[in-house]
Amino acid sequence: MLSAVDFVNKEVTQLIEPIIDEMGFELVDIKYLSEHGRLVLRIFLDKEGGISLDDCAKVSREIGELIDVKDIIDHAYVLEVSSPGINRSLRKEKDFMRAIGKKIRVKMAVPVERRKNFTGYLRRVKGGALYLEVEKDLVSLHLSDVAKANLVYESEN
Repeated sequence: MLSAVDFVNKEVTQLIEPIIDEMGFELVDIKYLSEHGRLVLRIFLDKEGGISLDDCAKVSREIGELIDVKDIIDHAYVLEVSSPGINRSLRKEKDFMRAIGKKIRVKMAVPVERRKNFTGYLRRVKGGALYLEVEKDLVSLHLSDVAKANLVYESEN
């Protein structure tokens, strides 16, 4: 049985992803959480060249009423639409493909070599596996066992 958070994430994704795609954006992530005593539905978008404030407002207007009409969330909530930021989360295989050569942080649902947390450079994605260079070793991580992953910002000093 799905938790309330998982239910909202699944239902909202199914409802808005086709609309967002049609508008020329990519749905990167959805987070439904309680923050400072209020419920927040955070939608993260991206597109080639990045997301502007006007893009966020446009998408918010388009999907806000639709989510309310479908009555997916039966409590008052705040809808936030934004870009994924510099520490972008990685969820889909295509997200990882775009991150090849970049530094990422991965948290595994299942330990690999008695570890759950890995930070290193993503070298390739092949056959359902991520190949991550960690301290000069190449570690193979099953994509299906990834609990959470995101880009790691590196300053250009």
